[in-house]
Parts: sequence; C-alpha cells; structure tokens
Amino acid sequence: MAQEVYMDIPRVEKLSKDFKTFGEVLDMVAKALEALSMTLKMAAFFSFGGTAAASAYIDRIKPNVKNASTKMKELSSDISKAVNSYRTGDSSAAGLFG
Repeated sequence: MAQEVYMDIPRVEKLSKDFKTFGEVLDMVAKALEALSMTLKMAAFFSFGGTAAASAYIDRIKPNVKNASTKMKELSSDISKAVNSYRTGDSSAAGLFG
C-alpha cells in the first residue's frame, strides 16, 4: 500500500529562504575575508612580514566559506524544486532527499 506524504509548504518555503539568506551572508563573509587578506598583505610590507601569516590563514579559510555558501544556495534551490514538485504532484525527483 502506498504511503501518503504531507508537506507543510509555508515552513519548507521558509527553510529554503533561510538557506538562501545564509548563503548570501556567507558570500559577504567571503568578500570581507578577501578585503581583510588584501589589507594584511599590504600591511605585511610595513610590518616586515608580521601580518603575512594572518593573511595566509585567511586565504586558507576563504575557499571553505565560499564552498559553504555555494552549498547553502544549492540546498535552497533543491528545496524550492521539491516544494514545486509537491505542489504539482510530480514525483520524478522523489528520491533526491531520501
């Protein structure tokens, strides 16, 4: 016997928007890290390399922040597609989250 699936559409839509917002915040964080890294690199000249280590550390963190932002936006898109599929009765992508 088939099992019926129910979705609280407004809550799931809010969840999708929250993931998108978090992705955008992470984009801003990545841009701030880029600016900070550039500032530290410029200051390294005057501090005889004292800030170069901090800049290198930021440069290692920044790709992870960008990757997390991409994943959050992708998850938001996937959730939105799931809501639309649920509304239209399309079950072709039913196994994506299972």
